[in-house]
Amino acid sequence: MVTTCLENKLLGGDEEKFTPFLLFSCLVASSGGLLFGYDLGISGGVTSTESFLKQFFPGVYTAMKQDANISNYCKFDSQLLTLFTSSLYFAGLFASLFSSQVTNRLGCRFSMRTGGAFFFAGAIIGAAAINVHMLILSRLLLGFGVGFTNQTVPLYLSEMAPARYRGAIFNVFEMCINGGILLANLINYGTQKIEAGWGWRLSLGLAAIPATVLTAGAFFISDTPTSIFRLGGDLQEASRVLQKIRGTTDITKELDDLVAATARASSAAATQNPLRRIVRRNYRPQLVMALILPIFQQLTGINLVTYYAPTMFRSVGLEESASLLSSLITRLTATACNLVAMAFVDRFGRRKFFFFGGIQMFVSQVVVGVIMAAKLGDHGVMSREYAKLMLLFLSLYVAGFGWSWGPLPWLVSEMFPLEIRSVGQSIVVMAGFLFNAVIAQSLLLMLCHMKWGIFFFFAGWVLLMTVFVFLFLPETTGMPLERIGRVWRGHWYWKKFVEDKEQAEVTQRN
Repeated sequence: MVTTCLENKLLGGDEEKFTPFLLFSCLVASSGGLLFGYDLGISGGVTSTESFLKQFFPGVYTAMKQDANISNYCKFDSQLLTLFTSSLYFAGLFASLFSSQVTNRLGCRFSMRTGGAFFFAGAIIGAAAINVHMLILSRLLLGFGVGFTNQTVPLYLSEMAPARYRGAIFNVFEMCINGGILLANLINYGTQKIEAGWGWRLSLGLAAIPATVLTAGAFFISDTPTSIFRLGGDLQEASRVLQKIRGTTDITKELDDLVAATARASSAAATQNPLRRIVRRNYRPQLVMALILPIFQQLTGINLVTYYAPTMFRSVGLEESASLLSSLITRLTATACNLVAMAFVDRFGRRKFFFFGGIQMFVSQVVVGVIMAAKLGDHGVMSREYAKLMLLFLSLYVAGFGWSWGPLPWLVSEMFPLEIRSVGQSIVVMAGFLFNAVIAQSLLLMLCHMKWGIFFFFAGWVLLMTVFVFLFLPETTGMPLERIGRVWRGHWYWKKFVEDKEQAEVTQRN
């Protein structure tokens, strides 16, 4: 389905061909999203499985099954249980601090293989866990794997993709994340039916499969032409790879742009460390987006649905099997909407998807909050009709996320000039993991204390970030990667920062 959709979109007779080698390379790299997505889906499912809770978190199991005095919103409130989820993101945050250096020195392929190997080891230890300590160790190794892949894969895709189709290619990465979550939901739904109670081991252990796909596949793809230059490769090798991924020998203009960008980056690196450079005034727009967009992505509230949809559906009165089925429905919706975004984001632009998705998410969260406030008490059970209505609007919310704040923040890597691209992507990953970890660790506590108000809390953030996009995010659709800096010079606010750079260069030449 991925191949068909991409070919229909990208093989339409344009001068920029979407070659089989480029398709294969992008699919292998995007499989890093499977790792991230699979873990997102699996962790939420296994933490609602009774046999898993009984073995590792007996206090939560007792509260869920036997304590009638605990509020519906507080049944799963356990800091140890949330640490099972959030420890991955703390590890990913740590890995992102040095993954850019590994990528700069050894290339994207090496970072992908490293990430896959960490993830494979984490999956095996998780499946064999006999105590909480082994579970946490497993999560830490998984976090190292995700930290490397989330830093490397968007960087790789942005440098491999033709400018006019970069949005569609980035959506393959997001679709792999959604596909990983969907696969995890399907596996959780199936393994929950294993009566012997060891199904959660199968759920955790099967994460080794996408890890193997990425690790093995990275041996059969090429580094990007930009990365070849960065690693000291020659012009002939970069030219050969560029011709292979573009499907044409007419690559002179793009190659010249790459040579010029690499020369500027090398000169900049010789005079100043990239981390110090990115905080300079003329890189202010990129630094702000590197911090704000991944933070906003976490503040949409998607983690409430992704991590804890099964536990949340159990809280409103659904049984174990029905709660897992409900989370599966929301994920099918997200995957379908991600396909829509992949097909049209390069035609209509990033900003429009941000606007319409934001409005859809805001309305859906408000409606879900109203339903839970009116129809779910602290100790009651929501009627099946209202539970279905809540599921409908949660699906609409996930749909809005699927074509806006899900895939589009990953495109922030296209905004970085080469001299700060790797460190900029590390900042994106670091900011995302930091808030991912904070939200994951505090979400069940927030749900317990804020109750239905948590949906209004996240709806408020969605409204704020939609206004931010309207005011401060320029349109980057179709802009060549090496020339994308001009969008900042034409923006009403950011031009006062980047114009200083232009004036300084003119003064220096004179």
